[in-house]
Amino acid sequence: MKEVKIGKTTLSLIVGDITEVDTEAIVNAANPTLMGGGGVDGAIHSKGGPSILKECIQIRKTLYPEGLPTGKAVITNAGNLKAKYVIHTVGPICNGVMTEKEKELLSDAYRNSLLIAKQHNIKSVSFPSISTGAYRCDIKESSKVALKTVIDFIKQNPDTFDKIQFVLFQENIYKLYQQTLEEILNESY
Repeated sequence: MKEVKIGKTTLSLIVGDITEVDTEAIVNAANPTLMGGGGVDGAIHSKGGPSILKECIQIRKTLYPEGLPTGKAVITNAGNLKAKYVIHTVGPICNGVMTEKEKELLSDAYRNSLLIAKQHNIKSVSFPSISTGAYRCDIKESSKVALKTVIDFIKQNPDTFDKIQFVLFQENIYKLYQQTLEEILNESY
């Protein structure tokens, strides 16, 4: 576990299962349909139960009939999960090397998730590594985008969050995020 304090917000990196963490909101690396899928998305829908899907269906009917656009975010209840809320966001599909547009869309996914959390007065948020599984974005580049976006948001909204954590499913991903965080902090970012 790695923790740093940025203003009053604790930013932490942990290895674990995002469906099991003690947090107010977890972020789902969703697909545009919002109907569940593989990886984090499938685990959240499976463990959270049918009430999450029910709200996602309603969001699709009313707000996003064509599917949730990449970089956007929506919020639902968390069903049977420990968290109170699930913030669903769609990251870019990269197929390896990340373009500037994909980096921008990934940054939007993190920023828009934090904006929704702020709007709902949520004090603790847990993120997975968005777009680095089935969407095949480079983990090192993704970690840089993710951490810089979150750190910038914390600095611009210093009294918003008590804790933001990245819950990383594998030790090797955790180590890459840890290395990236140290690089960013050493740059006096």
